[in-house]
Amino acid sequence: MPALIAVAHGTRSPAGQAQIRDLVARVAARRPGLDVRLSYVDVQEPKVAEFTRVLPDAVVVPLLLSAGYHVRVDIAEAVAGTRIPVTKPLGPDDVLLAGMLRRLPAADAVVLAAAGSSDPAWRADVEQLATRVGARAGYVSGPGARVPDVVADLRRQGARRIAIAAYFLADGLFYRSLNKAGADSVTPPLCLDPEVTDLVLRRYESALLTSANTRL
Repeated sequence: MPALIAVAHGTRSPAGQAQIRDLVARVAARRPGLDVRLSYVDVQEPKVAEFTRVLPDAVVVPLLLSAGYHVRVDIAEAVAGTRIPVTKPLGPDDVLLAGMLRRLPAADAVVLAAAGSSDPAWRADVEQLATRVGARAGYVSGPGARVPDVVADLRRQGARRIAIAAYFLADGLFYRSLNKAGADSVTPPLCLDPEVTDLVLRRYESALLTSANTRL
């Protein structure tokens, strides 16, 4: 059975580090006998290339919310010259959307908060997700309206209770900034949802199925 190389972004937040470790531990516990490794593309060690060099029979599952730079460049470079498949990142996915909605309190207005990116396809995904939530999109960095500005604009329009639907996998600097954005509540990091454990495994299994169909 191919190993599962989970690839997270990495964070200096001890809480965020623990949340990602716990997610990967849940994945491993769900599949006894499966070799599950945790790696990173930034901030933390080990980097994903350390595993792709020594585990030729493996599947890379990005614990990321978009197919942005880290997938297209960092992870692509780590698997270059190997036959290791890379699955879709965790997001966007209906599992993440459902998890946010379950934890979203009653509010007059909702802001879907995301990290931000210069990638137009990434921003389009976020805007589409915001539309499905019935929210306005706000960003912590990159192009687009900043989360505190969106919250302030909604206040000016008369919203009394504003909730932030946090499109962040784990705790970190960007996620914690949402607590200072002026909203009344912020949903917890997505990786705390037990359903995300199954999502990681479904990504892994999709690569196995694709590989099996290719051999037929």
